[in-house]
Amino acid sequence: MEMHLGKVNNDEAKKISEWIYEKPYEIYNIDENKSCIDEFVNDLYFSFLDEEDEILGYFCLGKVAQVPEGNKLGVYNEEYVDIGLGLRPDMCGKGLGSRFLIEAIKFATNQLSAKKFRLTVASFNKRAIGMYKKVGFRKNNSFKKVEGNVERDFDVMILE
Repeated sequence: MEMHLGKVNNDEAKKISEWIYEKPYEIYNIDENKSCIDEFVNDLYFSFLDEEDEILGYFCLGKVAQVPEGNKLGVYNEEYVDIGLGLRPDMCGKGLGSRFLIEAIKFATNQLSAKKFRLTVASFNKRAIGMYKKVGFRKNNSFKKVEGNVERDFDVMILE
């Protein structure tokens, strides 16, 4: 599959906000949230596009890739570049995640001279964790995020 990178534009951000993930991945649904759409366009978000410029997925770099609760708990430090990754729901489980992640790492290495990378993933997301491990990431921390009466565990993984 041919693929190229671009900066997420407003149309792509809107499409991303409409993606619907099946349980248990529904925590990644954005539900057309206007502030999230603005974040996609204004921060360090990049799109993976196919040969017809249809969005397949995206990645983000820096603080926007961190879970805010992790900052409150002090699990992040400045020596790593954080990466967040999202795939269009119909692209999940097809073996494309590692390709997307490797391209994101290459981009960050070339554009930011990054050498150390970190990502945060919901602990239940074994599919993503397995892919991250294949790429070379290893778990170095974890934390809990509480929203109302819902508690979720997150793993922090690094690549050096």
